[in-house]
Amino acid sequence: MYAIVEINGKQYRAEQGKKLTVDRIDADQGTSLSLDKVLLVSRDETVTVGTPYVAGVTVKAVVEEEVKGDKVIVFKYKPKKDYRRTQGHRQPYTVLNVQEIAGV
Repeated sequence: MYAIVEINGKQYRAEQGKKLTVDRIDADQGTSLSLDKVLLVSRDETVTVGTPYVAGVTVKAVVEEEVKGDKVIVFKYKPKKDYRRTQGHRQPYTVLNVQEIAGV
């Protein structure tokens, strides 16, 4: 059984008992979240698609930790002009532990 949830404008596949790495959410570690923007629920052979969301279904998750992604190097240059700029970036992520898909 799984559900497709919308978090911060992006879609993620959530399964009970699995960890989900999403873009940073402003929540403390150990906080329980109830995600109600469920777009699709698949259970056994039945699939329920929302218009745009499935009514009465929520995904309950707990914030595990905040991590940083791999470093991305941004390098700009202009040929023959002695212009070079290097900048690094690490995207922050939040790891969620999906507890249950309720209301199915």
